[in-house]
Amino acid sequence: MTTGHVFIATSLDGFVARQDHSLDWLHKQPDAEDDDGGFAAFMGSIDGLIMGTGSFRTVLGFGQWPYSKPVVVLSSSLTEQDIPEELKDKVRLSTAAPADLMQELQEEGWTRAYVDGGRMVQSFLRQGLIADLTITTVPILIGSGIPLFGSLDRDIDLQVASSRILPTGMVQTTFRVA
Repeated sequence: MTTGHVFIATSLDGFVARQDHSLDWLHKQPDAEDDDGGFAAFMGSIDGLIMGTGSFRTVLGFGQWPYSKPVVVLSSSLTEQDIPEELKDKVRLSTAAPADLMQELQEEGWTRAYVDGGRMVQSFLRQGLIADLTITTVPILIGSGIPLFGSLDRDIDLQVASSRILPTGMVQTTFRVA
């Protein structure tokens, strides 16, 4: 089956965004001129992205669409009219359950899917659909927001695959789901 992979930044207190999905705290961090933290290589390794409604709306707010790979938005609230005309060939909506979506994507030839957004990551992790997580911890406390991890009905064992301090002072750790 298609495997899910996470590449995400969190505040030190574990939030991926503010409650309103704002990333202002992330955008004020220094940029490393010659180190993207491995993001380009990660994007080169995946077949496409899966995100939820909140992440989709946040990315739409960036102005320019940042992805060349196909995007599936898992949503029960969005309609085709919510997808801008210029993105109709890049973005599609789905109401499938995560495991069903991964099966559909496998049938389409996807092997690796980038799962993005706190609630999507939580849902896919709970269902055993995430193979690894690369988490970049930003040295800031924002106090509240959308957590990367939520409640679980069982432990999810992880193994540290690598950890490094980025030139920006952020700490990036990659975990494999055991």
